[in-house]
Amino acid sequence: MTLRTKVFSTVFVALLATLTHASTIKSDLPTETRMEVARARGATAKYHNIAAAEADGYVNIGLYIPNEGLHYVNFGLIDGTFDPEHPEVLLYAPIDDGDFRLVGVEYLVPLSPSPPEGFTGAEDQWRSDAEGFGLWELTAWIWMSNPEGIFADDNPRVP
Repeated sequence: MTLRTKVFSTVFVALLATLTHASTIKSDLPTETRMEVARARGATAKYHNIAAAEADGYVNIGLYIPNEGLHYVNFGLIDGTFDPEHPEVLLYAPIDDGDFRLVGVEYLVPLSPSPPEGFTGAEDQWRSDAEGFGLWELTAWIWMSNPEGIFADDNPRVP
């Protein structure tokens, strides 16, 4: 397979995934929140290909948490700011063929007395230091629907 074919295939799969999963964005979210989630999806679509994530500085830290997935962290993005288009963590879940697929993202901000501002509205809920790293954490299930909600901490669909 040529490089051009691989690139086309990756872009096609990402586009198909975006269209297929568009319904995962709850329609009762405020319009601005839906737009921010759509921006996050657009910015992370290329990371369906783990090699693209690694090329952009995401590292597999060997942390697999049931109902969350395998964590790929970009330590250079942990800078105390929230940017929907630049999540600090990519979450991958195993699929039947032994490979992994992108299912969600996580935003990390160093702990402070109060949670950071995140997505517009009150739907997102930051959790403090849930895994003992001294961080505010916010998960967004933007690539796999979650019966508990797009901003739930865990996703029962992730083994």
